Order: sequence, then structure tokens, then C-alpha cells
Amino acid sequence: MNLLKFIESFTNEQFLNSTGDRRQSLGQFGTIGKGLALASVPFGLSALGNKTFANDITATPATPIGALQLALTLEYLEKEFYETALASGVIPLSENGGRDRKVFEQIAQHEHDHVDFLIAGLGGTGSANFVAKPTFDFTVGGLFHPFDNYQEFLALAQAFEDTGVRAYKGQAGNLISTSDLLTAALQIHSVEARHASEVRRLRGLKGWISGNERGAGMPAATQPVYDGEEVTTQAGFNTANVNNGSAGPAIPAIAGSEAYDEPITTQKAVDIANIFIV
Repeated sequence: MNLLKFIESFTNEQFLNSTGDRRQSLGQFGTIGKGLALASVPFGLSALGNKTFANDITATPATPIGALQLALTLEYLEKEFYETALASGVIPLSENGGRDRKVFEQIAQHEHDHVDFLIAGLGGTGSANFVAKPTFDFTVGGLFHPFDNYQEFLALAQAFEDTGVRAYKGQAGNLISTSDLLTAALQIHSVEARHASEVRRLRGLKGWISGNERGAGMPAATQPVYDGEEVTTQAGFNTANVNNGSAGPAIPAIAGSEAYDEPITTQKAVDIANIFIV
């Protein structure tokens, strides 16, 4: 058995919608425990000491373990954010006939499963590589009120999801030597991208990012999430110059930015997360 077999179950829609099956699978995770993770990951888990990076602006190491530690902290953030919002009642049952709440209930389930999976991948809570959940302040000292104002909740949800998409992409280089973990990270990345697109549409925006625009109603503090997305040159080719020639109208230059999503560095992802960490 290996991590890929488990990630397949965690991204299976039938699995995610079945409480009984999910509990049974999580129980199986607990039974196999640390031994499975050690056998599945082809590098020494004991090479790194216990690093609680979340309360420190220092980025995680540029290693597969460091990538998992960063991913786990971001997933902790999203999981707690959605669980708190659902418990607070800020998501109105009347919104879109109750569809909005169902969407966030499903997203919360995904984030919960991502957290459990990443903890197992790090060897469990007893591993030297495990990073504990930090204490979050989603109000940032009273600046935001996401659990009292639905629009503020949506704005922060957008920022968190867009950050997650770029952060997972930014860790690809650290996982390239570990194919199982790279595949697992890409599977989670694609789900995070669907979350981001859905949240943006709930806010009345396009499902993708245009240039480095954060979108209407987004606080200025979220701009670092979008800086760098305006890049149009890919592998030496300027995509802003693409057009249809004489066969049709020129493609807008902004499409060269919209067609590609840019990664963010480990340090930038940590800096964004630390805004919400006490």
C-alpha cells in the first residue's frame, strides 16, 4: 500500500459524500499509522527535527518534507476557517436557495480530508516532522469580520483559495524528486483550483484571475495574493502577442495573463498565512 492508493480514495466524490466510508477509511489510516507513511515516502523522515514554522516567518525547508509542512499549515487554515464559518451561521441558508451553504459544507469536508491525509503523509502526530495547528485570528485583530458579514467571509475565502492554488504550484520543484508525493500534491491542487473558481463565481467574478486584479470588494491587504499573476511571458514566449490574424479579431492581451496561473514562493505563502496567525 502507498500514499497514491489513499489519495485516490480522498479525491473520490462517492467517498467524500459517504460519512461511514470516510470514517472507516480514516480508521484504517490510524491502524496502519506511522509505518505506512515511513514505507511510502522514499526519503528519511528523521532527517529533520520538529519544526513549528507557522508562528515564524521563516519558510519551510526546500524539501519534500518542507512542502508537506507548508501544505498542512495552509490546509489547517482553510479547514478552521470554513468550520468556524459554518458554525457561526454567517452563510445564509436563503442565499441561492441554500446552495451557497452546501458548497461550503462540501469544501469544508475536502479541507478536513486534506489535513488528515497530510498528517498521515508526515508520519502522524507523533512524528518529528509533524507541525501542530497554529492559533488563527481570522479577524486580524478586528480588521475583518468574516463570521458576522457574509461578503467579508466570501472575500477572505477567495484570498485563501487563490493562495492555496499558487502555493501548491510553487512546491512542485520541491516535490519533483518524489513522484508519489508530487502526484498527490497535484491531485489536491486541482481540487483547490475548483474551490477557488467556485468561490470567485459566488462573488460574481470570473472564475479565473485577470492580471494581478484582486477583484471588486477585496481588501487591499489581499493584494500580495495576486501580485505576479500579471506575467504574460511563458517559457520565453509572450502570450500577450497571440492573435487570430486575418481569420478574426485579435485576442485581448489580458488573455495571455488569464490563460496561465503563476506559482508563489514558500516565503510568500508563509508571509500571507502569518497575517492570520497569532
